[in-house]
Amino acid sequence: MWITESTTNALTPTAVALGNFDGLHRGHQQVIQPVVKSSEFGIDADSRLRKRDSESTTPESRLPTPYPTVVTFNPHPQEFFSGQSRQLLTPLAEKVQLLTIWGIEQLVLLPFNRELAALSPEDFVEQILVQQLQATTISIGQDFRFGKQRSGTATDLQAIAARFDIPVAILPNYNCEGERISSSAIRQALTEGNVKRAQILLDRPYTLQGTVVKGQQLGRTIGFPTANIQLPKNKFLPRLGVYAVRVSIEGERVGGQFGVMNLGYRPTVNGMDLTVEVHLFDWSGDLYGKEIAVQLAEFIRPEKKFASLDELKAQIAADAIAARTMLLPKYTTHTTTDR
Repeated sequence: MWITESTTNALTPTAVALGNFDGLHRGHQQVIQPVVKSSEFGIDADSRLRKRDSESTTPESRLPTPYPTVVTFNPHPQEFFSGQSRQLLTPLAEKVQLLTIWGIEQLVLLPFNRELAALSPEDFVEQILVQQLQATTISIGQDFRFGKQRSGTATDLQAIAARFDIPVAILPNYNCEGERISSSAIRQALTEGNVKRAQILLDRPYTLQGTVVKGQQLGRTIGFPTANIQLPKNKFLPRLGVYAVRVSIEGERVGGQFGVMNLGYRPTVNGMDLTVEVHLFDWSGDLYGKEIAVQLAEFIRPEKKFASLDELKAQIAADAIAARTMLLPKYTTHTTTDR
């Protein structure tokens, strides 16, 4: 995927999906889908650029198929206006990974600054979308707002773009089980530990992706070695506590591993820093330095301080059994039979 913060470096012409897209949930997928369909799906941006450059300069070759492009803002407008950092459901690396899978060939991260915030709706469309990105089609959600003081609506964008013969698809709010899907609703579900609800709204499990780093290695001393994961600093975290998880490991060809994760401050050992620790079932190997993706499957319990390491060890064993039972239904029958 071609990623740029400068519209002058963008591959043009473009088919644009426009929005903030934090979470890339079901509703966002509906907005993105039309621009992928309108483009030459199946040829990546680099290949298409080489193909375009090798073509003769006939009138036909001057009209290349538009690049399916997501245009978003960096930083998030709320972060710019509030001056406070915003935790993201999908930091950049995750966003790029998902968009690539969905057929997006280009990500344009418009620097959200005073100059951009001061543009009128008309100037935003003419300068950014028409002149710089050479948009041939645009897709947005019905709640999209743009221009100075968010004065431009989705229908305004449609009307302005029509002056340049650019069609604009306005996608209605996407509802699931009677609830409007939004990044806020997903954040609320995760804050409550309701990962099943978040998964429904996202259309995939909520995932924590990061690098395995060395920790205090306390888990080894009590029989439960864990992988400490360093996440992007702006990753939105769910409710603190213990989760049943599925884990994909960089470089592993086999299917995902199962395990139990603790997200918290480790109060039993007077921990001071927030840690993400995963114990993998039936696993042996060196994970240090590897990238892993942890999918949240079930919330087991909130974080708790225990009176001793022995109590903590017993609880971790119980958590592991609970996680196995949630992730591997056959495990319940197996353990019952053995007893």
